[in-house]
Amino acid sequence: MRHIFTVFLLISSLLAWGQRTNQAYWSYIDKYKDWAIEQMNQYHIPASITLAQGLLESNAGRSRLATQANNHFGIKVGSTWTGPYIVQSDDAPNDRFRKYKSARDSYIDHSKFLQGKRYQGLFKLSITDYKGWARGLKAAGYATNPAYADALIRVIEMYDLHQFDTGKYRSSKKVATAVAEPTDDFFARHIIYRRNKINFIIVEVGDDMATISKKTGLSLRKLYKYNDLPRDYAPTAGDLIYLEKKRKCASREFRKNPIHIVEVNQSLFDIAQLYGIRLESLCKLNKWDEPHAVEVGEIIRIR
Repeated sequence: MRHIFTVFLLISSLLAWGQRTNQAYWSYIDKYKDWAIEQMNQYHIPASITLAQGLLESNAGRSRLATQANNHFGIKVGSTWTGPYIVQSDDAPNDRFRKYKSARDSYIDHSKFLQGKRYQGLFKLSITDYKGWARGLKAAGYATNPAYADALIRVIEMYDLHQFDTGKYRSSKKVATAVAEPTDDFFARHIIYRRNKINFIIVEVGDDMATISKKTGLSLRKLYKYNDLPRDYAPTAGDLIYLEKKRKCASREFRKNPIHIVEVNQSLFDIAQLYGIRLESLCKLNKWDEPHAVEVGEIIRIR
């Protein structure tokens, strides 16, 4: 009995240990996905690429350029920009970056920026060829980081951003045993995403487990169990809440690279939620008897 109680305390501490690096990413995706899809429909730029670039260039909307200049894509002034700018050291000291009135203006300008001559070859690629687009952007000189293409591809695959390129990201599968009222705006506010073939929603401000339970028709017991959560857990905006039982390993797309490298402020629970894996199964994959704190840079097997 003492062993079970110790494990419960450890799981609770793991939940509180980090600030969920994936939380900020999913919040960003949920907030800006519609703009990315809008730009895709208008300019034929994969929504996955736009979102991945926005995530990386703005650190999920938390960078100085994003917060002070609404610049989500790290676009510099250049020779044609006549608007305001903000100064920040980058490739050179005191580089000048475009400043926008809104984040939406940044998204629109990003699409127009990619209409430039150096990026024209990209538009010969399929809208679903995110790998080709990522490598093409790097080859065309969008970023100086030699690993830029790989970073874009990793983010796209980590967060299933390619689902937005097809327009089929809304699940057609029933996720509740009770039908929501037509006037109920819960599912209007909460897109049902898929991860590892499992449905999940992203928690928004004001959500609690009791409300999620009521709206989805899933019992509180199942919600806590599906998400490896203690009964006193209170969700925060950006959390992933699975509406089905998680799986024993990560999806097949990770079969060639079945590992995860622990990031800053990331717990074992975060990793389990990120890939849709049961916490118990994640421990078994790594031959651990029970959950424990992980260190930055540690290699975790996910499949």
